[in-house]
Amino acid sequence: MNLRNTWTRLSLVLVLGVVCLAFAMSLYAQVQTQSSTTSGQASKEVKVERAEVVYVSGNDLLVKMEDGTLRHVPNVPESAKVSVNGQQLGVHDLKPGMKLERTITTTTTPKLVTTVKTVTGKVWHVAPPNSVVLTLEDGTNQQFTIPKGQKFNIDGQELDAFGLKKGMRVSATKVVEEPITEVSVNRSLAGTMPPPPPPDQPILVAVARPAPAPAPEAATPAALPKTASMFPLLGLVGLLSLGMSLVLKASRTIR
Repeated sequence: MNLRNTWTRLSLVLVLGVVCLAFAMSLYAQVQTQSSTTSGQASKEVKVERAEVVYVSGNDLLVKMEDGTLRHVPNVPESAKVSVNGQQLGVHDLKPGMKLERTITTTTTPKLVTTVKTVTGKVWHVAPPNSVVLTLEDGTNQQFTIPKGQKFNIDGQELDAFGLKKGMRVSATKVVEEPITEVSVNRSLAGTMPPPPPPDQPILVAVARPAPAPAPEAATPAALPKTASMFPLLGLVGLLSLGMSLVLKASRTIR
């Protein structure tokens, strides 16, 4: 029972593989497409923007541009880096006063994409000059729109849509050239730290002080102070009176 199931599954896988291969071959038989791209000379444009960091808060950045205008850069991504002295700094490492320089290099390259489509089959029905139904190699019929000016290769001869007849084996090739422009932009950001502050220098401060006022002159007293007592004077008068009395007494005795 298990062996039968195994063979059944294997058969289904093989059938699916054959169907997919047949479908791929059918698509390949219908239209074969080849594309090639050629590049022209590229041109470069270099633009330099200079600014100074004014304020940083979280992921918000305020810078002063070279022309003096202020530019607010909100939500600076964490992946944004600035090269400063060989180190990659993020937005949280920026400081006020840092100089930033962003170089934008735009490279423009002209390219030409050439697409070649080839189909081979037998004419089953033709409605010139607009469409043709071809029987492809897998036996299926498919209608194709005939581009203006399209030529068909029949036995080495090129015929237009009006020259097609039923049963003719034709091979048609369509070449489409599409010019495109490829633009690539490269941005590089460099910065320099702000200059260090000047070293501290001693500062002399002159303090104006008022000149000292001259000492006030002693006022001349109007009268001398009384420093002597009356008692010594009275004693002197008494002594003189006593002397006089003694002299008078002596003179009376002599008489």
